[in-house]
Amino acid sequence: MKNPWTKKNPFMSMWLSAANSAIARSRGQATAAVKREATKAAKTVTNEGVKQVTDFWVNALKPPAAVSKPRTRKSR
Repeated sequence: MKNPWTKKNPFMSMWLSAANSAIARSRGQATAAVKREATKAAKTVTNEGVKQVTDFWVNALKPPAAVSKPRTRKSR
């Protein structure tokens, strides 16, 4: 007599195949979302760093502003 536990079940095979496909698709979506967020964060940090360096050197290379004397009121 054959053992029924070792017999192949086509319905379970189809169900597991569909489950594996769905899990793989969701894992791919999650990985893509993480990559997008990481790229966005890196771009923001880089842009902010470039802005800070540019502002520093622009201000460092500017000639010093002329110091104006405080105004005094003229008496009449």
